[in-house]
Amino acid sequence: MDNRAVISAFLKSRRDKITPEQAGLPVYGQRRVAGLRRNEVATLAGVSVEYYTRLERGNLRGVSDSVLEALAQALRLDDTERTHLYDLARAANTTPARVRRRTGRPAVRPSVQRIVDGMPGMPAFVKNHRFDILVANPLGRALFSEMYADPVCGANTMRFAFLSPAARRFYVDWERIARGAVGALRIEAGKNPYDRELSNLIGELSTRSDAFRVMWGAHDVHVFHDGTKRFRHPVVGELELDFESMTLPDDSGLAVALYNAAPGSAAEDALNLLASWSATAEAADVQAAEADSEN
Repeated sequence: MDNRAVISAFLKSRRDKITPEQAGLPVYGQRRVAGLRRNEVATLAGVSVEYYTRLERGNLRGVSDSVLEALAQALRLDDTERTHLYDLARAANTTPARVRRRTGRPAVRPSVQRIVDGMPGMPAFVKNHRFDILVANPLGRALFSEMYADPVCGANTMRFAFLSPAARRFYVDWERIARGAVGALRIEAGKNPYDRELSNLIGELSTRSDAFRVMWGAHDVHVFHDGTKRFRHPVVGELELDFESMTLPDDSGLAVALYNAAPGSAAEDALNLLASWSATAEAADVQAAEADSEN
């Protein structure tokens, strides 16, 4: 991806969101723009208009942390947006030749696999920075059974959300989930601008999904740490689950995602039913495989 174009679009999108009144600036006469002008951002950040113009054209090479912080304050960036700005600056100062190539699907350590398998009562899986599901426990596969059943998805939650017709039914709050997912993908793209597979995924989604293309163009960012999601599963119906996402303390880019239900809730009953359904379906698959091997 073109890092300069991404930087330019991000800074302009944040500038467009702030009114002079919000920034504490006086307003004189008729304005042709809804947000701040470049010279107003430059004044708030304490830099020259020429220098800010250079930044908004996408040139963050050699920019100091103090200037980035002043820019973040001038544009009233939240913590996630500020981190994204620093990621973009870091990428601008890194050439493709200096980027260590990541394998397409880094191996999941046996200890991490045991963690996922050791929580049979919670849907759990490990994902990479491209949102591929690398491993999942049986309940995790059962919860996302429609994703695994759709060959278009390739066990990728982004493709499922935007390319599978089942996703809009499965996610009760699809619009919120989809916008958060795009924001999370935007974060990863800022960290990994030279990842060809990630760029290909974004290009595929932009080409095949109008909804993704519009959301991507907003340049909003989001981080999934924890929260609540509501699902409408084809077997057990609607259930509300809390989730936690924990990035592994290494440079693999992998994260463990866990879903759980409040004790005594209807969602807990639904998960128990889903676990029973999953075990029955798995046993039937084993029997079918054994029968095929005998014939």
